[in-house]
Amino acid sequence: MGPVRVAHITTVDMGLRYLLLNQMRYLQKAGFAVTGISARGPDVPVIEQAGIRHLEVAMTRRPFSPLRDLNSFAGLWRTLSRERFTLVHTHNPKPTFYGQIAARLAGVPLVVNTLHGFYFHERTHPVLRRLFIQMETVAARCADVILSQNKEDIQTALAEGICGPEKIRYLGNGIDLKRFGGPSPPADRALSRQRLGYQSEHRVIGFVGRLVREKGILEILQAAHILRERLPACRFLLIGPSDEEKSDTLSPRQARDYQVEDICAFLGLRHDLPELYSAMDVCVLPSHREGFPRVPMEACAMGVPIVVSDIRGCREVLESDRNGLAVRVQDPFALAQAIEAILTSPERHGRYSVEARRLAEERFDERLVFRKVQDEYLRLLEARGLLARGESFARA
Repeated sequence: MGPVRVAHITTVDMGLRYLLLNQMRYLQKAGFAVTGISARGPDVPVIEQAGIRHLEVAMTRRPFSPLRDLNSFAGLWRTLSRERFTLVHTHNPKPTFYGQIAARLAGVPLVVNTLHGFYFHERTHPVLRRLFIQMETVAARCADVILSQNKEDIQTALAEGICGPEKIRYLGNGIDLKRFGGPSPPADRALSRQRLGYQSEHRVIGFVGRLVREKGILEILQAAHILRERLPACRFLLIGPSDEEKSDTLSPRQARDYQVEDICAFLGLRHDLPELYSAMDVCVLPSHREGFPRVPMEACAMGVPIVVSDIRGCREVLESDRNGLAVRVQDPFALAQAIEAILTSPERHGRYSVEARRLAEERFDERLVFRKVQDEYLRLLEARGLLARGESFARA
């Protein structure tokens, strides 16, 4: 009997690279044979160079694409039927739904889903909310276990009857604390800011994420318009790509609509995030929906105070008045006020910075998440008698 064969499925290769690559490498080092499945894109070579096998299945992130989704479902079913994985682990809304169904129809013995945040929330139209709940309920019936990244989604799953308490467990989320290793020395921080064209008097408000309405980009631009008079030294640094597959995609051109193009810099997709965080005085994520966002965790690990929306997921990262502040969702005035409160109080900013790193060390180490995933795999494998006699798995 060979090693336990595990497949992680995401919609696009970016998910495998930026959200799961370290986890897959951990599991492979522990003794599992790990494969990533997604649509092909520019991140596949990086995944394969890291030693993770990749299989291509065409998928789209567009919300409603029935014909393309049917083709994706068929492609997944054919791939899973051919490969005969022992365990399939799904991620993202679409693989959660048709990936789990395809796995069951293909005869995969074990199916695990990581819940990265329900697509619906309290502001979703009631008809759409009910549709999403029904889809989550169908998908949950296919799972052996659901690993929820945030605690509030567990309560929602139980309250809405999506699954029973025996099927869902808290997972949490984490980041690489070695890569995001703490506040940069003053000289390195000054150099990072200089490379970006900032002077010592500038106050840099950073954002990292896709340029879509859902991430609160328009609220950031509105807050910039408010703050340019109150804090003339403020500068906004937006890092991340436009997302053309999403109907709410935005571009740097929107900055002109709010007369803030001169104080906003759009860098696109970047891979030098630790250096970019070191240039920030505050990191903001005024998102409308999240599961358990990585960006504020990364900012905290770098000692950068955060301002986030007061929504599920973001509340997992924030301890109010310890590492930052929470603001009402879709409220640019509250966002501007919170940014101003941090930037105009050196005592508060310094305290938040120290506590942000301390909180990251206490709660955001990704290795804690990886161990939980491995433990769940072993529990399921043992319960189904799918481990060979004497087979063991090391802690990576």
